[in-house]
Amino acid sequence: MSLSPFHLAIPVNDLATARKFYNEVMGFSEGRSDTQWVDFNMYGHQLVIHENKEMKVEDHSNPVDGHDVPIPHFGIVLAWNDWENLAERLKNKGIRFIIEPHVRFQGQVGEQATLFFQDPAGNALEFKAFKDMSQLFAK
Repeated sequence: MSLSPFHLAIPVNDLATARKFYNEVMGFSEGRSDTQWVDFNMYGHQLVIHENKEMKVEDHSNPVDGHDVPIPHFGIVLAWNDWENLAERLKNKGIRFIIEPHVRFQGQVGEQATLFFQDPAGNALEFKAFKDMSQLFAK
């Protein structure tokens, strides 16, 4: 299966702080930029942060497997080893997790490793991995 890169534009309340976070903490390389926005290569996808000093993040969540999952959120499904490396790197960078790295739905269809945290602007991110990628859309 060949995936086309997605394009996602999100608001941030402080462009410089968010730029540093996505570059230095997340390790995303920077593409084009302007005084109000910056493109990043997010695992081959285009993530764009747009400055909106007035942005407000609403605190909403839905229960999933015993956790309050923040809504909205975005992220990437990684290979298992890449997820483990990211989880360790984020821990070492002192990221405060909304939901700590763990495996959910253990022994069930859709078993997956997952973690949730916020960027400095309050945007929620989830990164997950499946040992069996055929489970990604399994019922």
